[in-house]
Amino acid sequence: MMKFESDRHWNSKVYDDKQAFADKPGVGLLTLLQPRSGERILDVGCGNGNLTAEIAAAGAIPTGIDLSEEMVRQARQKHPELNFQVENACHYRIDVRFDAVFSNAALHWIKDASAVASSIWLALRDGGRFVAEFAGSGNVAVLTAAMEQELETHGYTWAGRNPWYFPTIGEYASLLEQTGFRVKWAQHFDSPSPLKGETGLRNWLDKFADYFFPDVSPADKASIYSAIEARVKPHFDRGGQWMIDTRRLRIIAIKPPA
Repeated sequence: MMKFESDRHWNSKVYDDKQAFADKPGVGLLTLLQPRSGERILDVGCGNGNLTAEIAAAGAIPTGIDLSEEMVRQARQKHPELNFQVENACHYRIDVRFDAVFSNAALHWIKDASAVASSIWLALRDGGRFVAEFAGSGNVAVLTAAMEQELETHGYTWAGRNPWYFPTIGEYASLLEQTGFRVKWAQHFDSPSPLKGETGLRNWLDKFADYFFPDVSPADKASIYSAIEARVKPHFDRGGQWMIDTRRLRIIAIKPPA
């Protein structure tokens, strides 16, 4: 999961919590990538390197890039035999091309999607493939609407707080086609995710507080959290188990042979 470019502060413990949430479906995404022995594969937004290591275990030769120096440091510690680099996906350039580019739970953190698509295009050899999963249109829509309503109600403006890029399947497929890719397969699907325990929603809000509540006083935050819980409960509470409204995009695209 790649660090968002304008991130105010990157907390590695918070990141690990979110990375653990992202890694499990990411392993399933590797079945679409189908890494082969000897292939050079770029992992965009590699985070702690766990999925990069899975790619290497298949016999491929991966390179992991992430904007977060702390995450790259952790990836190097966990997987010292692999190649991890601190790089901005919007501007990443390399002379030797990759057979495939992979990305899991990262691209929704980068609003300049066109720049990233261009970087991926330039990183791939002719005939190379791009396989990615990230949050799509409608992801946590119920929750973000509740946050916006309650922040505005308490006198806080909403503008500038949302760090994410959540495209529709048409928007992203069109972007890739404009870049030159042939979109081979695309899926936009609901993927409701469980929140842990009675404090699950508050824990989720705390993980993203740097984005949504940095200027909110402790007293106001407590009031806003309670109001948000009340708004989303009818949508999330499924007999005591709360499920957040996550949605995902999966993409397979090809850089056509020259």
